[in-house]
This record gives sequence, C-alpha cells and structure tokens, in this order.
Amino acid sequence: MAEKSSDWHVYLIRSASGSLYAGITTDLQRRLQEHRGDSPGGAKSLRGKGPLEMVWSTVVADRSMASKLESKLKKLPKQHKEALVAGDRSVASLLADLE
Repeated sequence: MAEKSSDWHVYLIRSASGSLYAGITTDLQRRLQEHRGDSPGGAKSLRGKGPLEMVWSTVVADRSMASKLESKLKKLPKQHKEALVAGDRSVASLLADLE
C-alpha cells in the first residue's frame, strides 16, 4: 500500500565519511534527491559529502512529532544511531533512555 503524501518521516542519511544526518520529510525519495544535489533544497552540511545513502527511516504521526524525534536523534551519540540503523534498537527504547 502506498504511503500518503501527508505521512511524516524521520530519517538518517549516511555520508561517504560515515557520518549520519537526521532529518524529516513527507517524501523520502524527493528529500534524498535534494540532499544529493539532484534538485535544489538539500542541507548545506551534506554538500560535497556524497555519495549519500538513506539508511533508516520511520513514519510518525505528524510534523510536530517528526520535529521532536529529529531533535532527539540529533542529540544521540553515533553508536545509538548506528543501533537504529542496524535494527538492534527501537526508536522507543532509545528515546526512553533519554528521559
């Protein structure tokens, strides 16, 4: 079943150096293309850091929740983000550790 365009996603993109960038969007494919420079609008911090790969994403209820989760993800140590990517940890368990 195709996702509605109003679904909000929180995602992690890996750069060529292995760093992880967190962001939010309603369209994962479009956002990755923007970050890769295929169309305008990508994050300045990712310019020249390619190739870029979307390595993790999750759907959330709304923009507010997406923004809150993105903010918390950006504060996590890299090893915790890597655990999400590997499927070793859930978003809920990581966020519980922060509280």
